[in-house]
Amino acid sequence: MIRKVDNLTPAQLERIKGTVGEAFVSNELFHNWGTEAERRDDVMKYMSVYVDYVYRAGELYANEELTALIGLEDSARAPVLPRIKLILRLLTGLPFRRVRSFLRFAKQVSGANARYAKQRHLDALMVCVDKAQQGRGLASELVRFAMKEADRLGIPLLFDTDMQDYAEMYQHLGCTLYSTVTADNGVTRCSLCYEAKR
Repeated sequence: MIRKVDNLTPAQLERIKGTVGEAFVSNELFHNWGTEAERRDDVMKYMSVYVDYVYRAGELYANEELTALIGLEDSARAPVLPRIKLILRLLTGLPFRRVRSFLRFAKQVSGANARYAKQRHLDALMVCVDKAQQGRGLASELVRFAMKEADRLGIPLLFDTDMQDYAEMYQHLGCTLYSTVTADNGVTRCSLCYEAKR
């Protein structure tokens, strides 16, 4: 069962940060940061700050074991202060070349969600399954949970991914691929939408 995560101990939060960081080290998004070994420390730092943001904003959901995690943000309730803190922590915690590279990529793909940006929607901030638990259907469970939330709210659910396998999984589960943008670093951002059932 997927539920909202709150009242984590510091040790639990650190474990989640490690789980998410390990899952994203191989993500295509970070390929221009060097080999997996070269980028590992910086990706782990980046994802630690990002997970902290998702948790502090009250947008982290997980299974009981905390091995399957999803961030869900209602665009009508997107928190401003935690987002500012996220940006400041990234600017001060990562080498400038990494931040510059990431911001350049973000700028190039920023128009991908233009179709939905002005209407209320649910953003899937991340979908992550502990590497040791992959292949057991947990990612599908997370996506189905997010779809139920979108149905409950009556708003579209958006997924952005730089991984072709994830784009295919989202489509298999009922999402529509509506945009692909390839940045100059060679990474293709796939944007997908699940239209809520009314």
